[in-house]
Amino acid sequence: MSSQSSPPTGSPGSPAPADRSAKPDWAKSGAELARERRAAEGLPARRRKWPWAMLIAVLAAAGGYGWYASQQPAGPVSSPEPVPAMAVMQVNSDEMSVIARQLLERRVKVIGTLEPAHSAQLSSQAGGRVETVAVSPGDPVQAGDILVQVDVEALTLELQVARSTAQSTRSHLALGEAQLKRAVSLLERGVGTNSSLDEAQVNVASLRANLSALEDQVAVAELRLRNATLVAPFDGIVSVRAIEPGQYVSIGTPLVTVVDLSSVEMQANAAVASGSLLAAGQAVTISVDGIEDRMFNGIVTRINPVANAATRTIPVYIAIDNADGVLLGGMFAAGQIVVDRVENAIAVPGDAVRRDQRGDYVLVIADGKLVRQPVEIGSVWAEGMTLITSGLEPGQIVVTAPLPALHAGDSVEMVEN
Repeated sequence: MSSQSSPPTGSPGSPAPADRSAKPDWAKSGAELARERRAAEGLPARRRKWPWAMLIAVLAAAGGYGWYASQQPAGPVSSPEPVPAMAVMQVNSDEMSVIARQLLERRVKVIGTLEPAHSAQLSSQAGGRVETVAVSPGDPVQAGDILVQVDVEALTLELQVARSTAQSTRSHLALGEAQLKRAVSLLERGVGTNSSLDEAQVNVASLRANLSALEDQVAVAELRLRNATLVAPFDGIVSVRAIEPGQYVSIGTPLVTVVDLSSVEMQANAAVASGSLLAAGQAVTISVDGIEDRMFNGIVTRINPVANAATRTIPVYIAIDNADGVLLGGMFAAGQIVVDRVENAIAVPGDAVRRDQRGDYVLVIADGKLVRQPVEIGSVWAEGMTLITSGLEPGQIVVTAPLPALHAGDSVEMVEN
């Protein structure tokens, strides 16, 4: 009995040994199963041709597009997108101004206090006891009104004595003159002597001198008697009463002060740097503390030539009419002195003037657009106004606000603020 031997391992007819690491059939994809099947049948593996086909297709498409583009006419294929319209800027009424001729003024500021233009401190010119004081502070008086009366009894006696002495001397002079006439007559008839004539002449001359002195004493006594009655020197108001009835006063004692407020004087101070700009006769506009709704006009009357070393200011004196009496002494006031002026001037705020490489200009609004208007500028005046010497005419509308976004050529619309 013959035994049948097993075929050798690895022969074509024998199955391949199992690979423990290989995937099971159920986990393999269709492509993997197909490759194993072709390998089991002894067929070669298929080559992957689709990447090359894809590359050839892409190159063919690019070449076709290039040929198509070369056959098209030059220029854009589609119509251009519409360009947006230029924005219109708005300018309100506070940012523009209509040019008009105006008055320009340069001013110097001063501050100070008001004092009565006329003030008199009346003092006693006669010694004695005060009998009456007829006025008090605040009382109005007229020129010639009796203010203070000093006792006149002693003064009256002095006047009477002076008059009596003068009258006695006058009588002696009359006698002496008669004696002189007789001496002259006797000498002419040859019965008199020269010594008698000389004695009579000396006596008359002495009496005449004494009489003249006594008459002066009478005048002094009369003056003292008149001065015992103190009267108002002008129309005004009593501001100070420094005496009371019963007090004894001597010559020179202050009694009453009278002020005239029909005009007042502002005793002001200006910065020393402005001293060269000030001159008598310049007009002044004045505001007074406590009178808020009214301005007063004044005139510079004089200027102190020496500055105050402590405050570095120049004293300036300004006359102000006060016919209605509303201004009082001691009020604080501030003034603006007009030191220069230009009438019918054309001026714009400083912010309205612009500058570029071509020079100074302003932006004028005309027909809804901004126009560059060249100008020639002058000096700067009050409130920052710049004088325009040429380039602008009344009626033109100018942008006066510093708006850097605005340029010549821009479209603008004027609106109310």
